[in-house]
Amino acid sequence: MNPAARRCAEALNSFHSIAYFAPDLDEELAEHGVDDPMAAYLAGRAAPLGAVGPGTVVAAFNAFAPDLVARHVPAVWDKVSPSEALVARLRAADAVLSRLLPAELLGSPEVAEAATLAIRAIDACRQPGRPLFSGNADLRIPREPHLALWHCATLLREHRGDGHVIALCAAELGGLDALVSHCASPSGMPKAVVMAKRGWTEQDWAGAEDRLRERGLMGASGELTAAGSRLRDDVEAATDRLDRRPYERLGATAVALLTDVTTRLTRAAADAGAFPPVLRGFFVPAA
Repeated sequence: MNPAARRCAEALNSFHSIAYFAPDLDEELAEHGVDDPMAAYLAGRAAPLGAVGPGTVVAAFNAFAPDLVARHVPAVWDKVSPSEALVARLRAADAVLSRLLPAELLGSPEVAEAATLAIRAIDACRQPGRPLFSGNADLRIPREPHLALWHCATLLREHRGDGHVIALCAAELGGLDALVSHCASPSGMPKAVVMAKRGWTEQDWAGAEDRLRERGLMGASGELTAAGSRLRDDVEAATDRLDRRPYERLGATAVALLTDVTTRLTRAAADAGAFPPVLRGFFVPAA
């Protein structure tokens, strides 16, 4: 995958993520009796898999603590069915995008063209070994262009994420070890944010750091060694390779257009408060 294709994948991920930092999904699912934000997140993202148990969610999501997942899954399905959660997820995406972004931008020809390109990109994706992508691929693409774009961004984000899990497994980096090594890298999220959101304890985190040190991947003060940095680079390169098809299908001109539209949408949403300030730089590239 060339750098332009990776930038497009990152822009699509950021656009997809807008819905998960807003209160709208929590509010939609609260009507079903789901009153915990983490339960709402797990239900919204796992719903395409069906009424699965905690093991399936841990395996597919990869970086969440099993105890955290088991507190909410499968109990959440007693309150909201996967099909109801999917309706709530799309309603929430529509609500947050409509609230944060101008109607003339959401309804613009550029957004409609970007949605068409994203649909074309999905046609080049492959399902084997990709549970979250495949579950979402079974869903109907919304007719409204801005929702079609969000839906397709979700598909492309999960396609890359599933491939990333494959690459991590090949590198023998378990979910937590992968998370710790990523946070220690220059592109990683802050540890404090990630650890709380994923359900890991300080003891869990320290254990992962010890395992990475035993492999020569992390130094005494928590920084990646040269070997650790090389392994992270190798994982990202493998992820790019497994994710190359949709962007090769589009070609350079279409990739640039899709990147531009989704980046402008995400930046406008960020300006309206879509992301916590500490994470803005992670989701929104510098202008």
